[in-house]
Amino acid sequence: MSEKDWIKWDRYPSLWCGGCGIGIMAKYIAKAFEELGYSKDEVVVVSGIGCTGRIAGYLNVDSVHGLHGRAVPLAEGIKEGNKKLKVVVISGDGDLLGIGGNHLLHTARRNVDITVICYNNEIYGMTGGQMAPTTRLESFTVTSPFGCEYNPINAHKLISSNRNYFYARSSVWHVDHMKNVVKEALSHDGFSFVEVIAYCITNNGLRTGFKDAYEMITTIKKMYKPSEEVKEETDLGVDKSD
Repeated sequence: MSEKDWIKWDRYPSLWCGGCGIGIMAKYIAKAFEELGYSKDEVVVVSGIGCTGRIAGYLNVDSVHGLHGRAVPLAEGIKEGNKKLKVVVISGDGDLLGIGGNHLLHTARRNVDITVICYNNEIYGMTGGQMAPTTRLESFTVTSPFGCEYNPINAHKLISSNRNYFYARSSVWHVDHMKNVVKEALSHDGFSFVEVIAYCITNNGLRTGFKDAYEMITTIKKMYKPSEEVKEETDLGVDKSD
């Protein structure tokens, strides 16, 4: 299958806002599927609720658009039912690290053979721009009008707290890097987690002083650098146990 065969083009234009990075991520996930030589009959995509959760309806595979915070246990159940399937969770930071955080912890601990791809835009975008578990300290949101008082959750440390783990970080700017770490995650035997650094121009960026999506994505380019390993919070790369 070619990259284009993995997308349901009849459902475009998508529901995502103009300039949203979710469409970029969807394209390069499709490229990863193509380069790995998968067929659509062996891949299942599961998502939760939120802007990123819509991705389940745009990829040309069997998919489940689940309840808020419940994408990971749904995926685990699918994998238990048919271990031959490549089960991929694609959802947002609020869905996976906030509402679904407990499920993520224990599925990772059990080393279930699924891949979780988290679109981290540091906000609850679809519901209006509320503070999320990943919102940066002192950032202004609808629910933190005087600045966020809390440190953001560190997905890397969360995943790597278990003995067996695979964690990768990339971004919607570094698209070839993102495709490659997704391919490595999908090829990993066991639980794998990919954090994609991203943005929400509509319910975060415009409110915090960015003039457009391009300015936000170039800020990601300046803040993060590709590397072989994830050591610092601004490194894009792969970290895994031996």
